Amino acid sequence: MQHDFKLERRKYVIGALVVVIILIYIVRLFSLQVLEDKYKDMARDNAFYNRTIYPARGIIYDRQGRELVYNQPAHDLMVTMRSVKNLDTLAFCQMMGMTRERFNQRMTEIKDRSRNPGYSSYTPQTFATQILGDEYARISESLHRFDGFDTSKRTIRQYKYAIAPHILGNIREVSPKELKADKDNYYRRGDFVGDMGVEKTYEKFLRGKKGKELLLRDAHGRIKGHYENGKYDVAPVPGNDITLTIDAELQAYAESLMGNKIGALVAIEPKTGEILAMVSSPTFDPRLLVGNQRGKNYNALVANPYRPLYDRAVSASYPPGSTFKPTQGLIGLQDGAITPNTVLNCNHGFRFGNFKMGCHDGVASWTIVPAIATSCNGYFGWCLVKILENKKYATVQDAFEQWKNYMVSMGYGYKLGVDIPGETRGFIPNRAYYSKAFRTDKWKPINIISISIGQGEILATPLQIANLAATIANRGYYYIPHVIKHIAGYEQIPDTFLQPHRTMVDSVNYEWVVQGMRQAAVNGTVWRAGNMDAEGIELCGKTGTAQNPHGKDHSVFMGFAPMDDPKIAVCCFVENGGFGAVYGVPIGTLVIEKYINGEISDRRKWQEQNMLNASTMQNMGAYKKK
Repeated sequence: MQHDFKLERRKYVIGALVVVIILIYIVRLFSLQVLEDKYKDMARDNAFYNRTIYPARGIIYDRQGRELVYNQPAHDLMVTMRSVKNLDTLAFCQMMGMTRERFNQRMTEIKDRSRNPGYSSYTPQTFATQILGDEYARISESLHRFDGFDTSKRTIRQYKYAIAPHILGNIREVSPKELKADKDNYYRRGDFVGDMGVEKTYEKFLRGKKGKELLLRDAHGRIKGHYENGKYDVAPVPGNDITLTIDAELQAYAESLMGNKIGALVAIEPKTGEILAMVSSPTFDPRLLVGNQRGKNYNALVANPYRPLYDRAVSASYPPGSTFKPTQGLIGLQDGAITPNTVLNCNHGFRFGNFKMGCHDGVASWTIVPAIATSCNGYFGWCLVKILENKKYATVQDAFEQWKNYMVSMGYGYKLGVDIPGETRGFIPNRAYYSKAFRTDKWKPINIISISIGQGEILATPLQIANLAATIANRGYYYIPHVIKHIAGYEQIPDTFLQPHRTMVDSVNYEWVVQGMRQAAVNGTVWRAGNMDAEGIELCGKTGTAQNPHGKDHSVFMGFAPMDDPKIAVCCFVENGGFGAVYGVPIGTLVIEKYINGEISDRRKWQEQNMLNASTMQNMGAYKKK
């Protein structure tokens, strides 16, 4: 009896196991056939081929309607791994002009799902990109010999002029990191994406929308035509054309003046914040980063000790030198520390006990207008003392924190928000910074006096200095500098570029600084190198000689013109260029004259030729080739 019970029990256990196994198979089959796309895709891809049709990327124009960046036909070489049979690898490598090692490496990269998450042996994968002209003709003649390989039409970028690579940017193959971060699921391995400049900033406008063709395959994987006569095909949508604020002619001229020099130049239209020209020097031809030699050329640019890929206009932080002095006068006037008639002394510079901050002037007493015109260190040293010892504040540190707030309102210490990648914030110290540095909260104005003349801890980008010139030209407000003027299909550019930013200083106080900068251009530090009255241009300017612990001083200029109807504001910064009047002033004023008058007067042709021929590369110190 007990034996029969055990047999009966064992029968139910075995039956239950059989049912469980059957259920497992049913669930797994359901999962494979219904829930998992992988196997559906494999089956479908045996019969269908989804071919991506890439859209034409938007064209880029300058402010005058000149075409800067356009598209040219190209091809990608595609490989479908499942279809590769009896490959003569040696012959293939000879056709492609590549080594066997590089071929193996490329095939491994394609199959690596960590680098290529969308990999399938049934679908075409990108083997090589940007095949142009004669190379494509040569490859297409022999491609029929290699099963599994085919070409796909693409367009790639081409550049009308060899200018503005940092502004325009370029395109490159999307990286594995970018593929993982792509929330829109737009990109696939082998796709191109904007890299640097407006190509990166306005990528979503420029790229357009992909189309697709649903094609039929036969049993051998050969394409037999469109499925249902193209019923499910989708046409691509071209990218939006964009117009930039850049003037291509002015940009090319500024780049020529900055040739063989390291530094930057930024020119802004004060009334709008539109960037008219922006140069980072040394520069490079953007056409170097087109085609299948892009990688080789890019590596050469990276290896260049002068760092041509580095955008000094927005990324480099420099001591602004004496171009910083107008901000001190403005703060002093607004905060009541000085008046336009306040006289401050210069005894061959600023002197306090045994401390001396030298000045090119002798013994003199100045008010703010001639102090700006002569760029007097003594005057602005004492101006900072009066600001920080202002009785309206309980402590020097409280006054300094307000000083910092004034500086921030003028566009210093933080990113301005320009629509070019890589902008840095410069540096404006705050109260906590010095309290930590001095290990006390009781430091005195004399401890930080060098900041009064744009030295010490103060750092600014050439963009910020140009923006200060535009702010002074506007008598107290600025628009965020930008390079976008129009996007096809949109009524206006982003609103952030259309809103004025007013500083904490009243416009009436800016008039005194404008007068000082005008006097600098008429008979002050700007006059010898940049007098433009004979050309009918009322220039306002300020020189700067920024101390450089690594070598010769930097040459700086900021200015705008005309005085009462400003059309252009400029900052020119030449590393290791010496006094501001040596390089900064002539280059900056030539750019102003070129923009306003359209040409350089015969009277100044000699100066133009000097700047075109001049080189500061031998003064580069840390940049010097080893």
